[in-house]
Amino acid sequence: MELQPTYRSTWKSNPLPCLSRPQRHWLFRPGALTAGLRQLGQVQLRVINEQAIGLHPAEAWMLQRDIRSPIWVREIMMSIDGIDSVFARSFTPLSASHGLWQGMRRLRSRPLADMLYHNPQIIRSPFLACRLHSQNPLYGTAQRIMGSQRPPAHKLLARCSVFWRGGEPLLVAECFMPEFWALAAKSAYAQGLDPAKL
Repeated sequence: MELQPTYRSTWKSNPLPCLSRPQRHWLFRPGALTAGLRQLGQVQLRVINEQAIGLHPAEAWMLQRDIRSPIWVREIMMSIDGIDSVFARSFTPLSASHGLWQGMRRLRSRPLADMLYHNPQIIRSPFLACRLHSQNPLYGTAQRIMGSQRPPAHKLLARCSVFWRGGEPLLVAECFMPEFWALAAKSAYAQGLDPAKL
């Protein structure tokens, strides 16, 4: 398989020095992100896109699959109290979407967490994080969702991890909207916490 070191180098396994403590907290927070978001307010999920496509060169190394091999992609937006806060791009080999990971095709408006955290056979990789760049497929998701309202790529912080089950990968990449950080800080203050010490 051909790896893409240029793409790979944009994702880091350790927090970037320029990140604030709240940013490090959310980018590397273990467990289901949806559960954490629900501590900030009412979470609603809407599906933006579901389809079969070819694996992008920037994502091939993550799945350990060949470039342009067929995958099933699901893109969603999660809002908190009506404010778009996190968008996510999840994908798995197309064959796995009919096999071990077929559940992702039936989720509709339910979060992936509903099928990921109750099976001891599922193993999660460590997190990777980055500031997006314009060539990142996750930024392509942002373009489709936000249109002309989208912020510059480098303003968006994202994280990803891969869930493995029976040798089949399912990647979940999540990107925090700029509005999310104000919501997180407001919630921390309301609970009497200092966001800088999260």
